Amino acid sequence: MKRIYELSVRGEFCAAHRLDGYPGDCSKIHGHNWEVTAFVECVDLDGLGMGVDFRELKGLLRQAIGEMDHVFLNDLAPFADQNPTAENIARHLYQVIGARLREKASGARVSRVRVAETPGAEVTYREEP
Repeated sequence: MKRIYELSVRGEFCAAHRLDGYPGDCSKIHGHNWEVTAFVECVDLDGLGMGVDFRELKGLLRQAIGEMDHVFLNDLAPFADQNPTAENIARHLYQVIGARLREKASGARVSRVRVAETPGAEVTYREEP
């Protein structure tokens, strides 16, 4: 049996956006207190019995969402050609955190990222390994 550990860290950021072409109020500039959960899978543990140090994961998440905190998301390069929807934000964070985790060569990988724009309204993004 293959053992897989899934770790998660949560963070939040405040940012405004608008959805161009949306037929309703979301086409106007408005803000959210976005909540993000990043999930990381690993199969190996280090000598301390950890897959990835939570401190390291929290740092990666803080760095990724820090770039989006208190800004107008539509002005950011990743959303130049697409609306900063919860779906697109989740995919962007998955890619950013995943790339930074791979740089650490830890053998762990981002398994999914969940983004909530309001309590009860969230999306999860993942890719097939």
